[in-house]
Amino acid sequence: MATPDFISTLRASAGHQLLWLPGVTALVFDDAGRLLLNRRSDTRGWSVIGGIPDPGEQPAACAVREVEEETAVRCAVERVVLVQAVRPVTYGNGDICQYMDITFRCRALGGEARVNDDESLDVGWFAVDALPELNEFATFRIKQAMSDAPTWFDATGSG
Repeated sequence: MATPDFISTLRASAGHQLLWLPGVTALVFDDAGRLLLNRRSDTRGWSVIGGIPDPGEQPAACAVREVEEETAVRCAVERVVLVQAVRPVTYGNGDICQYMDITFRCRALGGEARVNDDESLDVGWFAVDALPELNEFATFRIKQAMSDAPTWFDATGSG
């Protein structure tokens, strides 16, 4: 994944220590109810679309931007699905980050799904009952987006 310039600047001072960062996830559905996924270039696995807001960027605007940058699909945010502090992640270079993820359910507006940057190896639409193998992060968010439940959050603090 491309590292935003503001994080590279922080890393110059912070080294590899934990950075607490905002993150967004966009679950984009088309009119047929299919979900847009990308196969990430860093992990080579299928994933939901996501990214890090630029300083001052609104989370919903970031979700829309990330989807278009990575897949060439234009979308509109419909609702917040969940808000969750996720476990710290240690990257291959030793950098440690922890994200406060805001997940949005989005509706596709147009554009042909395709690899649109170097963060993806493949992009595609999938029926919800025929998804490729996904991690728990993605499957939990998809389940919440498919339900009529209100925005999910952990009020217990137990993660």
